[in-house]
Amino acid sequence: MTTADDAARAGLTKVGGRPPLGEYVAEVWRRRSFIFSMARFKIESENQQNSLGMLWVVIKPLLNALVYGAVFGVLIGTAGRPPHFVEFLIIGVFVFEFFAQSWSAGGKAITNNAALVQSLAFPRMVLPLAAVTQQFLKFLPTIAILLVYLVVAGNPVDFHWLLIVPLFILYYFFVCGLALITARLSVHWRDLNNFIPFLTRLFFYTTGIFFSIEERFGPRPPSPSEPNGYAGHEWLVRLTDFQPIHEFLSLARAALLQGPTYDMNVTYWVYATLWTIGMLGVGVWFFWRAEERYGRVD
Repeated sequence: MTTADDAARAGLTKVGGRPPLGEYVAEVWRRRSFIFSMARFKIESENQQNSLGMLWVVIKPLLNALVYGAVFGVLIGTAGRPPHFVEFLIIGVFVFEFFAQSWSAGGKAITNNAALVQSLAFPRMVLPLAAVTQQFLKFLPTIAILLVYLVVAGNPVDFHWLLIVPLFILYYFFVCGLALITARLSVHWRDLNNFIPFLTRLFFYTTGIFFSIEERFGPRPPSPSEPNGYAGHEWLVRLTDFQPIHEFLSLARAALLQGPTYDMNVTYWVYATLWTIGMLGVGVWFFWRAEERYGRVD
């Protein structure tokens, strides 16, 4: 009988060992209060050195709305742009910012907390989840300011606005799955965190933040400038249909804005749900597989 067998019979487990997946997920769920508290305390610690303190959680998105609204709505104008272009732009920027900040913070959740990982026993998954939750808590005031801006800009309050609740819940869990995958990869390849800003910038300029992909690359009817119409690049439009960030942005705009340009694409709900289930499932499994290695973070 080996020492390991004796320890197992006595109910002892290896420090930092990896429990079965079901037990591991259950343990993470029991730590949900810790995840929320950790996220909230980090927000407070980020702002406690500022004289305005927690007001910056509201001031930052408000200033962003004013800057983008002024630059793109007044200085540049909206000629040739989609209807409600300023609102179109602000929704895209705000919703995308949550993705970008969460991906970056989640990817560094293990490596930036090496001392905590090495000194305490807890499921390491709570760290990237807390990082995404922190960004989501900062995203909530942004949503409130966005809704107020839409009303001020003359957009009527509509029942469809309620669709952002299930949409952003899906969005949160999708980003959680991506953060879990990135957090594990960053442990083994630290340089990945240096590439994430470039990857998010690539997504930013190719996801349709500043323009409508359907209107820019889709077919157009004849016009004085294009008497034969425009055949478009239908393959590119169809390709972006399967891009998850584009799907979430399109659904958010369709829920909050009115007009033919913003018709709700029910298929996008199916795609976004499948992306969320797949990304979260793979992320949980992939991160759990390396649980025993995280305690050896340098």
